[in-house]
Amino acid sequence: MTELVPMGSPGSDLAEAVALLPALPPADPGDRYAIRHVTVLWLKADKSEHTQRAYYADLAGWLSWCQRTGLDPLQARRADVDAWKLTLTVTGPDGVPRPAAPSTVARTLAGVSSWYRYLQSNDVTERNPVAAAGRPKRERTSPLPALDEKATATLLDHVERRARRAGTETSWRDAALVALLFYTGLRVSGITSAQVDDLDTDSGHTILRYRAKGGRRDFVPLVAPALRPLREYLRLRAEREEPSGPLLATIPHPYDRTKPGGKPLRQRDVWQTLRKLATEAGIPGAAGISPHTARRTTGTLLLAHDVPVQKVQDLLGHADIRTTRDHYDAHRHKLDSSPVHTLAQILADRRGEN
Repeated sequence: MTELVPMGSPGSDLAEAVALLPALPPADPGDRYAIRHVTVLWLKADKSEHTQRAYYADLAGWLSWCQRTGLDPLQARRADVDAWKLTLTVTGPDGVPRPAAPSTVARTLAGVSSWYRYLQSNDVTERNPVAAAGRPKRERTSPLPALDEKATATLLDHVERRARRAGTETSWRDAALVALLFYTGLRVSGITSAQVDDLDTDSGHTILRYRAKGGRRDFVPLVAPALRPLREYLRLRAEREEPSGPLLATIPHPYDRTKPGGKPLRQRDVWQTLRKLATEAGIPGAAGISPHTARRTTGTLLLAHDVPVQKVQDLLGHADIRTTRDHYDAHRHKLDSSPVHTLAQILADRRGEN
């Protein structure tokens, strides 16, 4: 990607972050529709913390490019956007920049276009140069991995056996984390932002209320294999303190009193924990596993076992059913499930040849 202006840690003041953005006129405290003030409101409007960070990074990349090329972003045209998107890169694990994937380019353009639309709706600008810019074609398959049934069961068994052996609050929290990821299909932000008070019951089911993409509140039932490690974790936590606040929280440091615990897990904590446990369990490709691996695994396994795509779409919270069908059904084109086998069975009794 192009050089970005860091937004800061979660919960940081958006106004301070927006004040760092380049290529925009200085803030005018006396103008309620000044572009920086409106930009702050754009970031705050119906967006989760994760979305705020992503949109801020997209906008910072565009404005940084505008500053380097001497372009007023309010005077930009489609040709400028087309020139900028050709410069978008990502840095791989080896530290080498590479052209951004089509999905990354499309997401980045969507973020910047959202900003321009918000400015237009507040009469701050008359044009959205991103609106007419060409977008990369949708990828028909996801580059992100999904675990098969055996690997998924192996990982879940490993983390629970590990917790039973250790018997510690930390080990049961990690087991609960992995179970929640794979048995609910929630985005990592939905789990890290969940509170103890979000656990509830409805029609005889234990449910977890969570904040979905875009800030919408939703809920998912918790099945027994997910509840088992979660309840044991909360029981051990209750021996130390009355559980409140984050559903999955950091543990007090045994020697450093400046680290009393009780803070929500960061997304980075989830990544590191998941990869560590997958490595211990001997899962192939453990170093490349992410929380989204669990989410894609959930969708893939359900679709592979003939759960209607609409139900999987609803569980995963996809606005577009094509996302569920194209990116999560890793078995659609596999040999074993190809419809040619069905065709052969249909015609078998009608043909004279064996």
